[in-house]
Order: sequence, then C-alpha cells, then structure tokens
Amino acid sequence: MKKIRIGNGFDVHAMAEGLPMWLGGIRIEHNKGFVAHSDGDVLIHALCDALLGALGLGDIGVYFPDNAQVFKGIDSKVLLKRCMKLVHEKGYILGNADCTILAQAPKLRPYIDRMRETLAPILDVAAEDISIKATTTERLGFTGREEGIAVYATALLYLQ
Repeated sequence: MKKIRIGNGFDVHAMAEGLPMWLGGIRIEHNKGFVAHSDGDVLIHALCDALLGALGLGDIGVYFPDNAQVFKGIDSKVLLKRCMKLVHEKGYILGNADCTILAQAPKLRPYIDRMRETLAPILDVAAEDISIKATTTERLGFTGREEGIAVYATALLYLQ
C-alpha cells in the first residue's frame, strides 16, 4: 500500500465593492471582490493550506506572509505552483482535491468547470480529480450577508 496523507485547509476573505474577484484561478464577474494582500483567491489559499497541512509544513502564512511586499497583489496561482513544488520535492503527488465554497453571491455554478480546468495543470491532475462545490449559508452569518466568502479544502497526497 502506498503511503497517503490528507490535509485540510480553510480560508476567508472579506469582500468590498469595486475590487476584482479572483476565485479558483479565474476572474469572476461581480460587483465585489476580495480585500487581501495578494489577489485574495480564497479557494487557492484554502487549497494551499490543505497541501501544506498534508505534508505537515504549517500553513500558507508561513511561506507567503501577508505583510511581505513581494507577495503584494500576487497571482495566487503562483503560490499554488510553489506549494505543488513542495509536494513534489517531498516525493508526493496529488490524488484528488475537494473544495467547498461558502458564498451567498455570486452564483458560482457557471464558473466551476473553468476553475477545475484552470487548476488541474497546476496541480498536475485531471480536472475530474478536482471537486469544487458552492453553497450558500441561507443568508446566515458573514457569508449570508455577502460580507465575505469562505472555502474549505481537502487534499489527498500519495507517496510516489
């Protein structure tokens, strides 16, 4: 049996009007975007945490601090590529990833396939190995009030 490791990630970003919304590596058309040091891609940030957690390497803030000028406005796909480099350096490959987006708005179903196709080459898997789901919180809490978006992510790694 191959050695496997599982990691969980979670991230939240506040939203504000007039900012761009990057989610799952793509631009989402919406009147609000993420307040963040980087591009604020909360899905990618949760996925980075899941990968790093599976390896026992801490969290995204250890590798990409939100007060480092070098990461100001950075495309989060670059951060995900660096996390995958760590995965490969440790001798692992991704088996699959499962992500759940908590957002009252915008409606994300039309974007999910494109997110999967965008993330697949970075994660070195087929799009079918990435699950992305979106749910509302029935207008409850900060996500229900459209103040922010949260994402849970789980990653399964296999030792090569």
